[in-house]
Amino acid sequence: MKMLPILDRYIFREIAQSWLAVTAVLLAILLTNQFARVLGDVAKDKLPKDAVFQIIGLTALQYLTFLVPIALFLSIMLGLGRLYRDGEMPAMMACSLGPADIYRPVSWLLIPLAIIGGWLATSVTPMTVSEIERIDAEARRSADLASIEAGRFTSEAHQNGIVYAESVVGQGIVEKVFLQRRQGSNVEVVIAEEGEQKASDDSETRYFVLRNGRRYEGVPGTTNFMVVEFAEHGIPYRLPDIEDTEREPNAKKTRELVGSDDNEEIAELHWRFGIPLATVVLAIIAVPLSRTQPRQGRYSRLIIGLLVFIVYFNLLIAGKAWIEQGRVIALVGLWWVHGGMLIAGLSLLAVQNGWHKRIFAIRKIS
Repeated sequence: MKMLPILDRYIFREIAQSWLAVTAVLLAILLTNQFARVLGDVAKDKLPKDAVFQIIGLTALQYLTFLVPIALFLSIMLGLGRLYRDGEMPAMMACSLGPADIYRPVSWLLIPLAIIGGWLATSVTPMTVSEIERIDAEARRSADLASIEAGRFTSEAHQNGIVYAESVVGQGIVEKVFLQRRQGSNVEVVIAEEGEQKASDDSETRYFVLRNGRRYEGVPGTTNFMVVEFAEHGIPYRLPDIEDTEREPNAKKTRELVGSDDNEEIAELHWRFGIPLATVVLAIIAVPLSRTQPRQGRYSRLIIGLLVFIVYFNLLIAGKAWIEQGRVIALVGLWWVHGGMLIAGLSLLAVQNGWHKRIFAIRKIS
């Protein structure tokens, strides 16, 4: 009886160390790519410099939501795989160590991680998505014209318009400008040597001041056009309203999604609740999947495990899309994916431990 707690601590320590290593490596890889993208946006004046680390921190919380299940799955396979490879697990089994004795130390890590994953998915991730959208909207307001890139058409800099600049010479100053705006059937085209963003007395309005150019205004397909040459021409435009922007389902709070009739919001709700459930299902599958022969490599089953994970999450993504399209009813949701994978994991566990033979033997006796 005294040996079991010792083995429990040993197995738990092996899995916990693997989990910390896997989580740190995967998070570092994801954040490195995100950091490069954010720095690119800052260099193009699409984001303020002081928001870099705030966005990285918020993104890290989003990544942790998805890393909780996959990191635990891989850590169980790596930790138990090492014990099988070194012959320690067969020795433990010779001391009457069964599947329940393996799942017990696994549950010490599984239960808190499932709770944390559920909290991240239902509370933290929607908050981070909403906050990143707010930062992005404020950046568009503060650097509307500055977001124009030389040699590229930009459609978001002006309402109902497209702006093109051959070169950007300073903060909010562009040269060789082409501007097109549409108001109903009327089209306005402006060509100017220089353009500059100017503030106005109204905090919600700015001016795009063009110099040394020509303005064409009329209805396409007709000869009724007005042509005006100007030395300076100011075009007012209103900044985007942050408060009025419609939030996507992934940015809404979980309580706002409960009871909704919208398919996209129903799919998002099932996805959030599926994160902690997927953590449990993957942990159950990982134990029988990590079983190897003593002389097999530590990573011999890892490729199979990754394939299982890819199939699982691809089914979840497909199921979410089917809910959004109305092909799967809300009552079914994503439960069929979790249920199918759970049955597959329990079946594999039953085959490895010979439970199916016992069931058949009991049927023959009866």
